[in-house]
Amino acid sequence: MTEPSENAPQSTATVTPAAQDAPPPPAKKKERKEDSFPVFVIKLVLIVAFFRSFVFSPFNIPSESMLPRLENGDYLLAAKWPFGFSSYSLPFSLPLLPKRILANQPQRGDVVIFKAPPGNDVDYIKRVIGLPGDTVQMIGGQLHLNGVPVPKVKQPDFVIKVSANTSCIAPEFEAVEKDGSPSCHYPQFRETLPGGKQYNVLDLGYRPQDDTPPVVVPAGHVFLMGDNRDNSMDSRFPAVEGGGIGLVPQDNLIGRATIVMWSTDGSANWFLPWTWFTALRANRIGGTF
Repeated sequence: MTEPSENAPQSTATVTPAAQDAPPPPAKKKERKEDSFPVFVIKLVLIVAFFRSFVFSPFNIPSESMLPRLENGDYLLAAKWPFGFSSYSLPFSLPLLPKRILANQPQRGDVVIFKAPPGNDVDYIKRVIGLPGDTVQMIGGQLHLNGVPVPKVKQPDFVIKVSANTSCIAPEFEAVEKDGSPSCHYPQFRETLPGGKQYNVLDLGYRPQDDTPPVVVPAGHVFLMGDNRDNSMDSRFPAVEGGGIGLVPQDNLIGRATIVMWSTDGSANWFLPWTWFTALRANRIGGTF
């Protein structure tokens, strides 16, 4: 057996510094999977439904029963949480809540949106006048609470221009402004409720509803009235479909008016974009309650 020679070449593996220091290849990032359009639409609908049910919801004013505070053609946002939540808070009044949750009682003077009795299927807006235990009565056109007259102080006439949304309730209130535009001038008064809440009302002269028997508001209900006292079917009238509303259960409350976000005089035409701006009543936007 022969020994290898000291001078014989030996086989060795050579590693370069570059090979030693090279970082490992980066991990491949997972591509983010985008939602399909139908999934996006479903998510959007759920977010909007949640917001409208539990946070804010838009409402429009289709009548003049809340003049002078609200005009026909006003669009407002109502806060949905102040009075709690019921099935009436949900889209289409879905019967998903067996009873009202997080219920709170409104305050006198709150402007509230509610489902009008007896059908409980149409949204109305009125002002809270009487709470449970209160005795409410009209005597000679003046509101009385618990036997005490609510202060009623004359103010300058309320003036509103005649438009597609507005016409004078009677010829005696018709007028012409200096610029020649027709308008309505209505007698206006300031009321102050117990607790200090103030607001203006209209009194167009004597009407049968200016004198009513005393009514005690039962537990769980509210007595509601329109600020346009002689042009409002409210709690002074028995609950009749399309008529009065009687004493309204607090479970029917949907929200509290917070801010006017848009207002139009009704003259806009969808096919004439510039009329969207000429019909705008910009001075009413931002009004709070």
